[in-house]
Amino acid sequence: MKKLNSLRILRTALIAVAVAGSIGVARADIKDYEFQLVDQTVKAGPDKTVTVRLVNKTTGKAVPDAIIIATRLDMAPDGMKEMATKVVPVPGGEPGTYRFKATFGMEGRWQLSLGAKVQGEVGTVENKFVITAQK
Repeated sequence: MKKLNSLRILRTALIAVAVAGSIGVARADIKDYEFQLVDQTVKAGPDKTVTVRLVNKTTGKAVPDAIIIATRLDMAPDGMKEMATKVVPVPGGEPGTYRFKATFGMEGRWQLSLGAKVQGEVGTVENKFVITAQK
């Protein structure tokens, strides 16, 4: 009888450990994050800075320390996708903002495409923005 009770206790303890181990930390969905363009326009020319903010849409808080894994700037909105330019990250700024330097070689609409990994989340945050380069 003692042995049977000990087995029941052991089995109950093992089930409790298995259930506790399967409960994970609640995480946000990668769809809960988005980039927001700070300024919609820039002056055409070399070395112009574009700033975006990465936010958690459910909390409204800025997300610092994301890892930018993809950047592209081209004139796809004006039918010139092949007209692309180099995008260089610029250090500094407030937490949750990400700055990039690029040459806007001519006036018109430019598309900025970004991809980022958020620490502790699975998936990639991806957004595309249209920035207007003016004289």
